[in-house]
Amino acid sequence: MGWHAHLDLRYRRDGERTIVHDRHRGPLRVLQSLYPEAPVVCHNVLVHPPGGIVGGDVLELAVDITAGAHAVITTPGATRFYRSAGDLASQTLSAHIAEDARLEWLPLETICHRGALAENRMRFTLEAGAEMIGWDVFALGLPASGEDFDFGRYTQQIELPRVWLERGTVDGTDARLLDSALGMAGQRVMATLWIAAGAAFNTPRRAQLIDAARETIAANALQRRCGVTAPNDRVIVLRALAPRVEPAMALLTQVWAGWRQTAWQLPACVPRVWRT
Repeated sequence: MGWHAHLDLRYRRDGERTIVHDRHRGPLRVLQSLYPEAPVVCHNVLVHPPGGIVGGDVLELAVDITAGAHAVITTPGATRFYRSAGDLASQTLSAHIAEDARLEWLPLETICHRGALAENRMRFTLEAGAEMIGWDVFALGLPASGEDFDFGRYTQQIELPRVWLERGTVDGTDARLLDSALGMAGQRVMATLWIAAGAAFNTPRRAQLIDAARETIAANALQRRCGVTAPNDRVIVLRALAPRVEPAMALLTQVWAGWRQTAWQLPACVPRVWRT
């Protein structure tokens, strides 16, 4: 039997301040709320004390952001799916963002170790007037330590209902996917960043956000392995491939900072936990 952990986070606006109420079951917690930039922006760090996810573990996170609230959610380190003896390990996020609310979903990378059998599912529902910026970075194996992801399976799903659905499975034995020029081209890190709204971005604003991302990409070493597009008038998506986590995270952080300023007129406020 694995761990079964559940965490509910409910953010609400109290005057000029965003506050969070949490309920947890099992080893999934949220640390103290921080306000490094303004009372209306609540920063939280999610922690999973066991330190990794193994076969049979089930982690569930439910986030509800009520009208006018603004939450920044991150993690203190990588999420690790370890080798499985045969059981599936799963992590699920379901988030609801109400009118005029904002969410920044900024976890550090997910590492899928050799032999893992893992699923990672994310669903974000945005009401009219809601907006979010989110990212996801997954790394296969530990290339720097000589551990390749040569067997195992990782399934990921990112969904904005009726707007954008991305679902795929990486099998460690699928050399065509992992190594061909039409697949991951030998890269072992895939990064996705998106900005989304509950109603359509108007054309000038959408163009401004895409241009801001492309300017950052043009000056980045990963420029030949990344791009940005708008698959729907309510979402803009950046994708990148990289040999290591660090250059991918650096690119996403730069574009996130630009989008935050362009969309919300807020300067980047990098979570302190990333520097510890």
